[in-house]
Amino acid sequence: MPNSEKPTLLIVDGHSLAFRAFYALPVDSFSTKDGQHTNAIHGFLAMLLLLLQNEKPTHIAVAFDISRYSFRTREYADYKGTRGDTPPEFGGQIPLLQDALKSMNIVTLAKEDFEADDILATLATKGREQGYRVLVVSGDRDTIQLVNDDVTLLYPSAMGVSQLTRYDAAKVFEKYGVAPEQYPDIAALVGETSDNLPGVDKVGPKTAAKWLTQYGSLDAVLERRDEIGGKVGENLRAQAENVVRNRKLNRLLVDVELPVGPDDLERRPIDEPALREIFGRLEFKTLLDRVLKLEGAEESVSSASTVESPVNEDVTARTPHPATQTLLDEELEKWLTRSAAATPNGLGLTVEVLDGRAVGFGVASATEAVTLPWTPGRADYAPFERWLASDAPKVMSDAKYQVKAMIRSELDFAGLAFDAHVAGWLLRPGTPDKTLAALVSRHLNEDLPQPDANQLLQLDDVLTAPLEAWFTLRVADAMRAEFDEKTLSVLTDLELPIIGVLARMELRGVTIDRPGLADLSASLAERISDLAARAYAEVGRELNLGSPKQLQEVLFDQLGMPKTRANKTGFSTDAGALADLQASHPHPFLDLLLEHRDKSKLRQIIETLERSIGTDERIHTSYVQTGTSTGRISSTDPNLQNIPIRTEEGRRIRTTFRVGEGYETLLTADYSQIEMRIMAHLSGDAGLIEAFRSGEDLHRFVGSRIFRVDPADVTSEMRSKVKAMSYGLAYGLSAFGLSKQLRIESGEAKQLMTDYFTRFGAVRDYLRNVVEQARDDGYTETIFGRRRPFPELKSPNRVLRDNAERAALNAPIQGSAADIMKFAMMRIEADFAQQGLESRMLMQVHDELVFEVKAGEWDAVEAVVTDRMAHAAELTVPLDVQVGRGSNWDEAAH
Repeated sequence: MPNSEKPTLLIVDGHSLAFRAFYALPVDSFSTKDGQHTNAIHGFLAMLLLLLQNEKPTHIAVAFDISRYSFRTREYADYKGTRGDTPPEFGGQIPLLQDALKSMNIVTLAKEDFEADDILATLATKGREQGYRVLVVSGDRDTIQLVNDDVTLLYPSAMGVSQLTRYDAAKVFEKYGVAPEQYPDIAALVGETSDNLPGVDKVGPKTAAKWLTQYGSLDAVLERRDEIGGKVGENLRAQAENVVRNRKLNRLLVDVELPVGPDDLERRPIDEPALREIFGRLEFKTLLDRVLKLEGAEESVSSASTVESPVNEDVTARTPHPATQTLLDEELEKWLTRSAAATPNGLGLTVEVLDGRAVGFGVASATEAVTLPWTPGRADYAPFERWLASDAPKVMSDAKYQVKAMIRSELDFAGLAFDAHVAGWLLRPGTPDKTLAALVSRHLNEDLPQPDANQLLQLDDVLTAPLEAWFTLRVADAMRAEFDEKTLSVLTDLELPIIGVLARMELRGVTIDRPGLADLSASLAERISDLAARAYAEVGRELNLGSPKQLQEVLFDQLGMPKTRANKTGFSTDAGALADLQASHPHPFLDLLLEHRDKSKLRQIIETLERSIGTDERIHTSYVQTGTSTGRISSTDPNLQNIPIRTEEGRRIRTTFRVGEGYETLLTADYSQIEMRIMAHLSGDAGLIEAFRSGEDLHRFVGSRIFRVDPADVTSEMRSKVKAMSYGLAYGLSAFGLSKQLRIESGEAKQLMTDYFTRFGAVRDYLRNVVEQARDDGYTETIFGRRRPFPELKSPNRVLRDNAERAALNAPIQGSAADIMKFAMMRIEADFAQQGLESRMLMQVHDELVFEVKAGEWDAVEAVVTDRMAHAAELTVPLDVQVGRGSNWDEAAH
């Protein structure tokens, strides 16, 4: 029977494809409101739907591994032993994927003591015997051995699951030079890194294929190995047992006893209620639509789903778009007055931006929308400009970018009452929706109109500024219902006011000494070149010091160093792994390599800074308000928070940040040990509170009590140990982690922690209770009420749960520090304006603020800054602020 007339059996390696999907899709972009990551499930299902559509299988099954242990690990204990721990974000996704497949009436199979590949091999063999055309979907190369005239392998690319290479017998021969059934023989000779099956040294696929072609079979190669000359022949003779073992282990079983056969895998109609329930939990609106359409269901998600958005179903889904009108003068003023009265929470506002300036506005009420193609100086828009500058409430999304455009256009703006982008982040700080379209989909269960990229002239369903303002207003109304009182206070009292502050800081920028940066870059280039040459001399050859593969060859093969932790490309060569390697097995090459990396990283920072210098010779970073789950502000384009301060070169970079023309000096102000002060406040520990109130050096004070010596007798080594432990405890540092960090014995580290908690028991109680409280509440909370959800604290996945516990320990401390800094910044900016000071705030970097001070204003600026920072929060211990002065950032450090 021709293949085209045969029934088609599609069999899929579940774990293999789910892992590919996990690494192909960004984990932060796929999660539910409860914090469950879903990228592996989404990618797998998207691929599966494409296969169902394109291949039209009549029969289907998905096979899964139960664990990494099987009869093969009993044969060879190190089988797959180098595979790293499963990423915690992957945890819990496989059971949910299996639930989704069950709702689609797709059979899933797993068998204790066997791998999914063995199930695939059994089904493929039976399928061929029973007259099926078989398609095997797997990212495991062992399945190549299944390929024949009736069995085709669909193999995902290294980039993920979106592209599948079709392997028939001809394709296998083209790639490997052997028939499919001989591929395991190649693998036996070459070895398989991912399975931790070492092969014969120096033997690659081409050599293996040549031997198999010359001698006819693997058995013949082994029998006649004495005839093979050269180094590879010696290696084959010495390592023949590896080959025998590998061939035994990579042979897939074709007779696994299964509860079903190919005939039992016929595609069946979906279980629509179950499908809607599980896809609703996973928040897969688009995928649900695709499944229903594939199955011929007429009803779409937006009109029929009762799972994803029961509050908004059927009401917002049918809300017609408002007609847009253009109003001027008195008509515009009347409309604003009338609409504002009817919309007490504020009107929706969107700024149309071109080349960084405002060129138009969209304003919307719940039922109407107005467009304003704005140009400066038009008298007929005076009512709008008055409304824009008034305290009348305005609802926006991603307001900072638009506020900057209004400032550049010399428009006064006030009254920001809601920012949907920021609000969405406060509700889901770990996995925020990053676009208005995503917010509309989640909270309104609708699709935001998007322009057709292939249509030059957009006619319908274009997201104009008025329509965007209308969607923003509606999504804000839907989101308000989700806020508790404290989180709403964080939004209105802290996050909304800081938007204008950050916008003005970005516009001000900071002056950069361009020639100074260029000189430093040239100096580092010479140093990098010298380090590379010396590193080459140590190993006797040139190599790419940035290539993990070449470094692995040098470190583990040529120099014979012990293997670091395993990763996808072999063994880790990241900075941490190499630092540990250097500590345990020092070598001059490692010293040079690590220094080369440090210098190269610094030069990359400098190059990024140079590219970012504007025509005004200033750098204008972007402060990301919603970039962290703790509330801390981050910096990008360029990142000003990654410039090191503890190295000479890092300080030299900081010398190029200079006071600008028209200003006298820079002022830097930062919080001293703010996280430890917050720890003292939250824990109420009398010992820590005494230390801060007395003004003594914290770590010397703590050291004196732990080591039972006078403060004056605390050595620098004692102080370093105490400092590492004090900060480490707030981040969930274990005794093992402390011993590794300080390079001391585990017993000493454990005793150190025991002594610490004996003297500061309230800290121990606080750290223990904060996690338990978060487990009960489902979230942690800062001093000011910022909440961070931790649904993973109740996860059955231990790795996921442990990671959540460590993060929950520090979330209230780090989040409170972020809140304190923001309150200080808001009040400093307001005081400067109120007092008519021309000095200005330029940068926020971690716990530090940098200001440009006008001549004659130093005393006033210093007084405002120190007072507002010191009193940004009322704690049981003082907030200590250190101030410095200088013509550049480094000189102003203190």
